[in-house]
Amino acid sequence: MKHELNIWVVGGDPRQARLAQLLAEDGHTVHTYALGTPQEPVPGLTVEHSPRRVGRADCVILPLTVSTGGGLLNAPLALSEYPLAPILDQLSPSQFLCGGRLDPETRELARERELTIHDYFAREELAIANAVPTAEGAVQLAMEHMPVTIHGSRVLLIGFGRVGRLTAQRFQALGAKVSVAARKYDQLAWAQAMGFAGEHLAQLKGWLCGYDLIVNTVPARVLGREELEDVKPDCLILDLASKPGGVDLGAAGELGLTVIWALALPGKVAPVTAGAAIRNTIYNMLREIGY
Repeated sequence: MKHELNIWVVGGDPRQARLAQLLAEDGHTVHTYALGTPQEPVPGLTVEHSPRRVGRADCVILPLTVSTGGGLLNAPLALSEYPLAPILDQLSPSQFLCGGRLDPETRELARERELTIHDYFAREELAIANAVPTAEGAVQLAMEHMPVTIHGSRVLLIGFGRVGRLTAQRFQALGAKVSVAARKYDQLAWAQAMGFAGEHLAQLKGWLCGYDLIVNTVPARVLGREELEDVKPDCLILDLASKPGGVDLGAAGELGLTVIWALALPGKVAPVTAGAAIRNTIYNMLREIGY
């Protein structure tokens, strides 16, 4: 990879803010747009107030998630809304453009301008790296909101992918009695091999009443009214799944259950680690195309 690149970090949350700082510390010329202003000046980093010069960039990094919908850039640290189209209008097909968790509308905006946009969130190395702060964030939320200790509590993990495995291990290490519900039989086999009790996801209804904490990682409705009616009133439910989530929030509210839908935990609990993970992933992608 070339030692110095001209990189624009456009929009995003504290993860992208930290990403920009790390890239500047690595010796790249870094510009930020729609990302707020750093509390202290960062050598090599320029805050831009217009996308006019983004066409000079070697690499343009959009946020994770790229859009909030309606063609708007995800820019929670900025003071106003930023449409994506005027930013993409400044780019050329020769530039390396990437973003995280691309939606169909963003892909279409890029396609109309003959731009290739790469999804860094689809990379396995980033998914694994993000699973660590997500798991630790789940433990933090449980400690903050459960009326009992994790030690000795009964915990159910729904889903046993990357996040499910790491989360189950951390609760087990703290003395919880952990069970796993999963759809795939190989995941149940892994859960049992790692010392967790296991049940098939289709069998949830009727055996949820004994848990102090339920953690969902499946991004599809798995806890509907029928399942939630079995949950005891003081059980905490953490939904770590991306949209649309796995819990019927309306039914949970009517039943008086406490549900925390913890979206984008890495950016909230460990933005420095999350920013570094995105940087490393983008470096890998650049190396693969010959930078």
